[in-house]
Order: sequence, then C-alpha cells, then structure tokens
Amino acid sequence: MGVAIPVVLAGGRGSRLWPKSRLARPKQFIELVGDTSPFQQCLQRLGGGRYSAPIVITNAEYRFLVAEQAQEVGVELGAIVLEPVARNTAAAVAVAAQMVIDRDEEAIIHVLPSDHLIPGAADYFASVDAAVAAARDDHLVTFGVAPDHPETGYGYIAIGEALGHGAHKVSAFIEKPDLERARAMLAAGGFAWNSGMFMLPARLFLNECARLAPAVFAAARAAVTKARRDLGFIRLDEAAFAAAPDISVDYAIFEHTGRAAVLPVSFGWSDLGAWDAVWKGRQHDAAGNAVSGPAMLRNTSNTLVVSDGAHVVVDGLDDVVVVATEDAVFVGKLSEAQNVGAIARALGADEATRALTETHRTDYRPWGGYRLILVGERFQVKKLFVKPGKRLSLQKHHHRSEHWVVVRGTAEVTVDGVVSVLTENQSIYLPLGCAHRLANPGKIELELIEVQTGPYLGEDDIVRLEDEYGRD
Repeated sequence: MGVAIPVVLAGGRGSRLWPKSRLARPKQFIELVGDTSPFQQCLQRLGGGRYSAPIVITNAEYRFLVAEQAQEVGVELGAIVLEPVARNTAAAVAVAAQMVIDRDEEAIIHVLPSDHLIPGAADYFASVDAAVAAARDDHLVTFGVAPDHPETGYGYIAIGEALGHGAHKVSAFIEKPDLERARAMLAAGGFAWNSGMFMLPARLFLNECARLAPAVFAAARAAVTKARRDLGFIRLDEAAFAAAPDISVDYAIFEHTGRAAVLPVSFGWSDLGAWDAVWKGRQHDAAGNAVSGPAMLRNTSNTLVVSDGAHVVVDGLDDVVVVATEDAVFVGKLSEAQNVGAIARALGADEATRALTETHRTDYRPWGGYRLILVGERFQVKKLFVKPGKRLSLQKHHHRSEHWVVVRGTAEVTVDGVVSVLTENQSIYLPLGCAHRLANPGKIELELIEVQTGPYLGEDDIVRLEDEYGRD
C-alpha cells in the first residue's frame, strides 16, 4: 500500500437536485444523506494513512464554502485550487497532476468527485489499496461499480482480461444506455458502472495527456505555471486555463489510451445524481418512505419528502418526491427524477424564474450569511447571522439606507469611523452613503434584523472599501 494524493473535484452545479441544489450552493455542499454534506463526507474518508492532504479543485464562488466545510469536519487541506472558468474534468485532473508532479515525480493521485455517497468503509478502503497497487504498475485505474439494477443514468465499462491486483483491462466504455440495453448488460454480466473515480500515476497521466489531448496538457501546464496565491487559495491563470477544451477525462484520455484499467468494486456507491438516488441512500419506513423535515404521510408508499420548514402532507400516493424549500416546491414521480435537470434548465432560461435556480432565500457568505424575510416596494427585510470572530467588509451604498436591530449576541458596528457596541434589543441607523462595517466580537453567533429602504436594493449596490476575503 502506498500513499496517494486525493484530488477532490468540487465545482459541479447539481441541477438535477433542484430546488435544494442551486448555483450558489450546489448539491455537494448541502446535507442530503446524514448530518454532513457529501463534500464533507468525502473529506472524512481521506484518512487512515492512505492519503496525504487533499487538493480540492473548485471555482471562485465556492472557495469559502470549501474552506469552511473542511474546517467544520477538522480536515486540513493541501490546497484549494480555483478554476477561473468551467472546463470539465480533463483540464482539472491535468492541473492536479501537474501540481503534484512538481513536488513528487512518483506521485499517485486519487481523483474523487465531491458529491458521491459511499456508506461503507472496509470494502471501500480495500479497493483503494488495490487501486494504488495497480496504479504503481503503470495503469490508469478507474473504479467500476458492480451494477445491482438496470440503471440508465450511468455510463458503463466492459471488463476485460485480468491485469493483477484485482484490476482488469478496459474492453470498452459505453454511453448511458437505454433501459433495454441496461437490462441486457446486467443479465450478461461483465459490465460495471463508470463511477468517475480514478487512481492515476501523475507522470503516466500527463504523458498520455500530452499525447492524446495536447491542448488540455498545454493549457493545464500554463495555468499552473502562471497561477497565483490569493488569501490561501491558488488561482489558476484565466487566459491559459480558458484555452483548454471543455472535455471530460473519459473522452479525452481513457477512451483512447492503452493504459486504462478498471478495478471492479462492490462497495455501496451512488453519485446522488437525482432525487431517486437520495431516496435510496436514506432510511425508509415499512412503506418505503423517506422523510426529512416536518411532514405527515398517510396511505403513501415509496415516497421521498424533503422540507426546509413547511409542513408537508402527502395522502394516498405512491412513487412521489416532494421537495419544499423556502421559496419553491417540486412535486413529481420519484421514478422520473432524472427529469428535474431539464426542469431546472427551463426555469434558468426564463428571466422571471432564473433566480430560483441561482440563489436561496438563505445566502451563505464567508462571515455567516443572511435570510431574505420580506420584500416590498422600496424596502426589504433580512435576518443576518455572523459567526463569532467574523466581520463583514467595510462598505457603503449609493441607493439605500439600513436599520440594524440586534436579536442575539453582540454587534460591533463601525459608522464613518465611529465604533459602537450593541447588544440584544438595541438598534442603529445607517444613513445613505455612510462607510459602515458589522463585526461579531463575541463567542456566540450574532443575529440581527436588517431593514433596507431605498429606490434600489440589489446586492450590486455594495461598494467595498476594505474586505479581508478578497472580494471586489
């Protein structure tokens, strides 16, 4: 067994889990199965001496989410790498391989999507050890999950002759099949689901990338060479990275290389790609129902209910998914949950509903966040929450004034250079154009109500004068 360097891919959008998963906080960062997010569960698996500190590749919008969620589960990251534009997995993996090979020419990287559910432990880690051994024998290893039903949402791998360490040659990669072909492959045997997890010798991968996808290789190498550090993050060079083709590592490398190997595995696995996968990953009652949040189910079976607050009642139905968030409700057939992605795209294409796919009423920021409570003509009301020891940027507004009322904790408020300390039930007025800052000097979370008034209340009416988080 050797030590591998985990590379966690955490930049996906997760549109098939709308309305919970949205652009500002996609599925890898929300609690879907259990008390932690899939990203946090992924990080928690990266222990036991098999790994060095993980590299997380994400985009700039998620950088603080990544850092915060890693800290919450006590995992120290090796690096947080920020992609300036989305370029699929080939460029991301090439960047990671280039970064590690600069430090260790014999490095093995374990590429892991951040949004997968793997509930087992022993079988999973045994597979990791076998994959490391196969990678050290100069194979590009992909993990092939043993199918237990005819799934049309996954790609498949045809398993070839044995290579050693439990790995086999890849006979073929098969696109997502229709139901008839999926049933035929399940009955025939010799096929595995393509999990999107890889164990790769960095040098071999880069050599194959240079040969098979030279534009990806060149863009990744230039993006790493010209990268810069920013507040503990690594920002890839935008012009260089943008030159990479938008292509997956499967298409760019694995379908063309002669070094591809598949390691068949039997541990529990799901890509949490749609609400039916979330239902399968949760505990069920005797009727096959899985419930999260306030709900009552009557004469109902094989149903998933997820509610952020509204009390959901389902009566006399089967094969249903109900997801109720603060501002949207989705109801559909659980067996047709794959349709949600198309629904989310249609909502995003309409200006009237686009915001429902982009942001939640609760918006998380590096200092805490806010929940939108009420919106009216020339006013809106928010509930702000600020973590202990955190503070907002020093800022001003051109079009709105604000009132802050403290409901919990202690607030340190700066207005045009004058500092005031407010406690529960105290308030302060922030006139139009003043330079102001809010901080939490206490040991508990600060909560306050913010009332904004003015002709324009958009978030882009923020002029940041000082900001410790590097935002414009």
